[in-house]
Amino acid sequence: MDATGSHESNRAYYDAFSEGYEDHRGENDPGGYHDLLDELEADFVARFGRGRDVLEIGCGTGLVLSRIARFAGSARGLDLSPGMLEKARARGRDVVEGSATELPFPHSSFDVTCSFKVLAHVPEIRVALSEMARVTRPGGILIAEFYNPFSIRGLAKKLAPHGKIAQAAHEGHVFTRFDSPRTVAKLLPPGCEIVDSRGIRVATPTARVMRHPLGRRFFRAAERALCDSPLKYMGGFWLIAAQKQG
Repeated sequence: MDATGSHESNRAYYDAFSEGYEDHRGENDPGGYHDLLDELEADFVARFGRGRDVLEIGCGTGLVLSRIARFAGSARGLDLSPGMLEKARARGRDVVEGSATELPFPHSSFDVTCSFKVLAHVPEIRVALSEMARVTRPGGILIAEFYNPFSIRGLAKKLAPHGKIAQAAHEGHVFTRFDSPRTVAKLLPPGCEIVDSRGIRVATPTARVMRHPLGRRFFRAAERALCDSPLKYMGGFWLIAAQKQG
């Protein structure tokens, strides 16, 4: 396991992560930090995906995909990690194993393709975005999330030690990139134009502050108020929707 960003390295990292991935997520921490992120991401997809065919790339254990399935016409997921996919299937999700840089779907298969906290760990990010565009129908939407260096989270990641994700693995074992809102448009393939955006984790300094009920209430309200405001450009997670031209 290393930070080269190879398929093998990323698969090993996320297989290790899958064992304790939901310790502070989903049913184990309702209303918590990760629950809020999932909520804001799925809510953004709902703007474009109600009643439509949606693909999530890097679906992990299916937490966000389960939210998408509530409003989409169909919701499919793809992930590189067998360990993550095992949990997603146990959740009843329609998922397949595969790589973000080589999607196993025909051209123009989905109305909406989305990816959260995945592209930042893909060295060939332009290839991954081109693959998203390839499987999206003309007039459809690509939703992609990037790590913003000009944010509280971006600063914390630079200064703080690597977080531990498993007994023998930490965040330094996975390739990670940061792309500012000003540069994201340059990464998109030709024929894709940004039509909407959202900033997530604009005000929340660390996940820990939401473990206390008072902090939970305050930061949930703050993130809801700020995610679509002018301060969205300071979100630790920068979310864009790009339309594929017909």
